[in-house]
Amino acid sequence: MAERINLGKSAPALYQAVMGLEKLAAEAVASASIPDGFAHLLRLRASQLNQCAFCIRMHTHDALSSGESRDRISVLPAWRETGYFTEKERSSLALVEAITLISEGQVPDVIYEQAAAHLSKDEISAVEWLSVIINAWNRIAISSRYPVKP
Repeated sequence: MAERINLGKSAPALYQAVMGLEKLAAEAVASASIPDGFAHLLRLRASQLNQCAFCIRMHTHDALSSGESRDRISVLPAWRETGYFTEKERSSLALVEAITLISEGQVPDVIYEQAAAHLSKDEISAVEWLSVIINAWNRIAISSRYPVKP
């Protein structure tokens, strides 16, 4: 397999611009009082859907370091079937999934209405920006084939 261009190294200014967006999204998440651990679960869920091994590993470690439980991380792919997540968290997870899978039906009104029923405008905005940014990171890592070794 041919070695891929590492987008972070080939265009450092663009990479740093995405880093700046990441910082702003993290500030929006903090300002909306979304716990850091749960924010990592949101990033992790998008990364799972995108099959980004690099980001899955990173956000699993980050979620654990931020106090998230192994149980919540373990059931994340099947969150709808569990009692581990509050209505607010469920609405956030649904919104992240809809944005990540945007080509499969946009962001359905029912998902947005559910989010609006359980989240403040600041929380919705923060979750949406977090989704946009993690999807960008997933695409950077996947297309660059960031190595994932034990």
